[in-house]
Amino acid sequence: MAMNKEKLDITSLKNALNAFSISLNVYKRLVHGDTPDDERNVLQSGVIHAFEYLYELCWKFMRRWLNLNVTPGIADGITRRELFRLSVENQLIADVSQWMAFHQARNETSHTYDQNIAEEVFEQSWAFLSCVQDYVGRLEQKI
Repeated sequence: MAMNKEKLDITSLKNALNAFSISLNVYKRLVHGDTPDDERNVLQSGVIHAFEYLYELCWKFMRRWLNLNVTPGIADGITRRELFRLSVENQLIADVSQWMAFHQARNETSHTYDQNIAEEVFEQSWAFLSCVQDYVGRLEQKI
C-alpha cells in the first residue's frame, strides 16, 4: 500500500452527513399521518436533495482516498461498480451492491422527477444514512 502523502480533509463530507441526518430527523419529527401531502413532499424533497449531495461527496472521497493511498490514478476513469469494489477491497465500505443501489437511486433522481421515484429514493435514505456513517467512521480510522 502506498504511503499517504497528504492528509485527506473530510470536513465537507462530515458536514454533509450531518445535514443529511438533520433533514431525516426533521422529517421524522414533523411528518405524521395527518400531514398535508404538499408539506410532506417539500420535506421529502429536502431529504432527497441532501441524499444527492452526500452521495456525490461519498464517491468522490472514495476516489480521492484510493488515489492517495493505494496507487495514484487507480480510481480515475473507472466505473462506479469498480470504484465500490476497490473501496470494499480497501475496507472503506462493506457492500458493493448496497452502494450500487444508492448509485441507481441517485441516477433516477437526476434524470426525471416522478413522485413514485421520489418515494423509492426517500425510502433508501434511511439505509443510506447508516452506510455513510459506517463509511465515514472507516475513513476517519484510515486518515
